[in-house]
Amino acid sequence: MLKKISIFALACLMATVTLAGAETLINGAGATFPYPLYSKWFSEYAKIDTSVKFNYQSIGSGGGIKQITAQTVDFGASDKFLSDAELKAAPGKLLHIPTVMGAVVVTYNVPGIAKGLKLNSEDVANIFLGKIIKWNDKRIADDNPGVNLPDKAIIVVHRSDGSGTTSIFTDYLSGVNSEWEQKVGKGASVKWPVGLGGKGNEGVAGQIKTTQYTIGYVELAYAFENKLPFATLKNKSGSWVEPSIKTTSAAAAAAVKNMPADYRLSLVNQPAKDAYPIVGFTWLLLYQDQKDKTKGKKLVEFLTWSMHQGQKMAAPMLYAPLPESVMKMVENTIKTIK
Repeated sequence: MLKKISIFALACLMATVTLAGAETLINGAGATFPYPLYSKWFSEYAKIDTSVKFNYQSIGSGGGIKQITAQTVDFGASDKFLSDAELKAAPGKLLHIPTVMGAVVVTYNVPGIAKGLKLNSEDVANIFLGKIIKWNDKRIADDNPGVNLPDKAIIVVHRSDGSGTTSIFTDYLSGVNSEWEQKVGKGASVKWPVGLGGKGNEGVAGQIKTTQYTIGYVELAYAFENKLPFATLKNKSGSWVEPSIKTTSAAAAAAVKNMPADYRLSLVNQPAKDAYPIVGFTWLLLYQDQKDKTKGKKLVEFLTWSMHQGQKMAAPMLYAPLPESVMKMVENTIKTIK
């Protein structure tokens, strides 16, 4: 009897080992911008395909680009599209797979101003240039009649790591202010004229939440998660616009009519009347020719799922789903991964 039990236990153990060995682990790293949504996707997808597990490190777009270029992960994630030089440096053909769109908000912590602060584009740039240094500066006050702006110094908070959120934000600032464009420019990492650094969207949101009279920029979902207010911005057409799924989608509507085949497209400062001005795609980066064919097949299956069921989860988490025309393009691109 004991011998039979032992043989049965051994058989169960071997079966468990076999099943564990059959699990495909897919490693990714990069953007913090879409991390809340990706976490949801990976969790939900694991219920559909129990043979695959995703391990994603939210380290910033700069880190994601470095790791996929070095082939230390199976996919990277970035809110900044790669330059021609960065693509050339990769050891194979890297694809940009847009997943969703998101808004970068200007968030702040000013006692007594729970919401509704208005900022025009020039004032945002001048705050981050260190040229507007007080909350009650006349330039801010002119756009906020009746708001009790304090005579306090503005504390700027920005990203300290290589960041796609920074890339989107500085792309916006470069488009609205010539001094910013000439002195600072745009990119995942820039030399900030003023301010304190925070790591990841989480770090910036955390600093603003705990420090009064601060201002910074984070992805919309992080502002909601931390119960932080965000500014209403004046867009390119002169309209005051709040960040939302609707205004994010409006920014994309005109731009995607000229969507390039490689999906490298900026969505900031779009001219539509109802377009929020600081919007961007976020992309997954992966090689068209997959070294590990099993992982490649699993990635294709997941990406196909993300273009359908995954898109339905975007809006409830404050990300804008891809326009229909873009989804169709991306589906065809996914089919080229082998």
